[in-house]
Amino acid sequence: MSKTAVPYGSWPSEWSAEQAAAASRDFAELRTGHGGLFWIEYDPADARSTLWYWRDGQASCLTPPGFSLRSRVYEYGGGAFCLTAQGIAFVNEADQQIYIQCLDQLTPVALTQNLECRYGDLQFDSRGKAIVALEERHDGESVEHRLVSLALDDGKRSVLVEGADFYSSPRLDPEGARLAWIEWDRPEQPWTSTRLSCAERTADGRWGSVQCIAGAGGQESLQQPLFAGDGALYCLSDRNGWWHPLREREGQLVVHELGGGDRSAPYESQPKPAVRNYDCAPAPWQLGTASFQPLAGGGMLLTHMRDGFALLHEHGPSGVRSLATEYSRCRQLAVDGRFFYCIAGAPDRSSAVLMIDRYSGETRVLAGCEQPLPGAQVSHPQSLYFPTGQGESAHAYLYLPNNADYCGMPGERPPLVVFIHGGPTSACYPVFDARIQFWTQRGFAVVDVNYRGSSGFGRAYRQRLRGQWGVLDVEDACQVVRALAASKQIDPSRVFIRGSSAGGYTALCALVQSDLFRGGASLYGVSDPLALRRVTHKFEADYLDWLIGDPQQEPERYRERTPLLHAEQITAPVLFLQGGQDAVVLPEQTESMVAALRRSGVAVEYQQYPQERHGFREAANLANALQREWHFYQRLL
Repeated sequence: MSKTAVPYGSWPSEWSAEQAAAASRDFAELRTGHGGLFWIEYDPADARSTLWYWRDGQASCLTPPGFSLRSRVYEYGGGAFCLTAQGIAFVNEADQQIYIQCLDQLTPVALTQNLECRYGDLQFDSRGKAIVALEERHDGESVEHRLVSLALDDGKRSVLVEGADFYSSPRLDPEGARLAWIEWDRPEQPWTSTRLSCAERTADGRWGSVQCIAGAGGQESLQQPLFAGDGALYCLSDRNGWWHPLREREGQLVVHELGGGDRSAPYESQPKPAVRNYDCAPAPWQLGTASFQPLAGGGMLLTHMRDGFALLHEHGPSGVRSLATEYSRCRQLAVDGRFFYCIAGAPDRSSAVLMIDRYSGETRVLAGCEQPLPGAQVSHPQSLYFPTGQGESAHAYLYLPNNADYCGMPGERPPLVVFIHGGPTSACYPVFDARIQFWTQRGFAVVDVNYRGSSGFGRAYRQRLRGQWGVLDVEDACQVVRALAASKQIDPSRVFIRGSSAGGYTALCALVQSDLFRGGASLYGVSDPLALRRVTHKFEADYLDWLIGDPQQEPERYRERTPLLHAEQITAPVLFLQGGQDAVVLPEQTESMVAALRRSGVAVEYQQYPQERHGFREAANLANALQREWHFYQRLL
């Protein structure tokens, strides 16, 4: 192939922004029952989330036109459906109400009409013939959360638990005799300090006094409680530094031996497992996550999160078995008598719903798993650790351009786009990301950074960002550029940084603090933390105090870390993309930053998508955002 230099933006490529947007189809929330498997499928073509039912070798869509399954509790949602005796109960995206639908009918019937409320984390109460749900009630500026029961016959509402600031994960035991849940109070977040509580049903059908099983002393994040088939209560806890399964014994949570163990011997006499330095779950930003499943005989199906990978394993009396080994991230686990199920991702294909034979380990794809690009054109992630401040290291994935149509000068090093994930207590994973492939198809290298504070690397790594947001994350973003430049893998004079939400904040802070970047992009990113603190939703209202500090006690710290107040220090051009209905980062915040940069004479582009919220969902907008960002960088090159 000729190696004549071609200007950036002139490379032939079949991977368009529209194709990249279409490739972002995804799945969520697996449930087994009614002789089959159910899952939610999100399709950017119509921005709807629909429910699919797989049985007897075929999958069918149960969601009629005009409906979409999506909860907006805590804005990030989750737990949007559950199975009932006759069919399903689900949260409709448009009105956030619960609907009931029989499997043999495509006409959902409204169970609730409380339009001031949102619902999520649905659970079927077969004994009480009701739906248990997390309710978020909006009354003017006041927002309250509680667990409620909604009778299936008439929708009558009963309050089960209230008084805490937040709740999640209501779970019933197989007999419907016990209810467990997670709760926490401000200013904590669900990944910093939570409590596991439980109540028993009394003879008259009511729920008795609440018992705190774990977490009363703080300094422990508990998530994903569930009851096994034998009625045993399990939960994930990071009390030992990593989110691992614990099991209730005599009213307390103790370490569950993953290998099985001798169940005839007293627990105290059994050998204790060694510390396992991997998380079994991500940070609980969304409801309805399922990262582990207890198995008969003391076994466990769960994920091991190492170096950003989330690999599936079965722990049993005879040892540990790796499953679905060709996939790099497994999530949303489900089990029945014959199969294991999960949603899986891999570096070279789209997300898939998998069915795994429990005996042979054979894997079958039920949905997804398309390969949008020829294998030779897919850029694969290279996991790397790089040195950063305080003698520590941080993690990232490097993607080098791998397009046969790429034309560059011999020996030319590629430009770099630094991806900063949101959260910030979230993470990036080594799975096919259409956005990343969009850039590598155009000759860019991409580095996806799991800066200090990201999930999946243990509690200490996650807690490292406490009080340090806008410092450590920025330091890691800059250090990875220096490391890649030193290894001569990228052109240090052509580096861009981009991020969404909290990642947009890091990108803007990096543009303030460093001259490493030729330009940047903020997608619904934070530019004024104090403004965010004043107007953002209840779930994250105190998060800034944890990330930066109490503004009354640390006013100077806020002034130092507010990009809006240092707009004059930014010299590189910036692109802003914003949802018009964003309730997390309001459009006014982004527009204030745009105006400040324009007053400073910085080249700025701003695009608002009126119907989008916090995170773009419509295919046309996803494609337009990619195309705008591409043209923005192209002009700078």
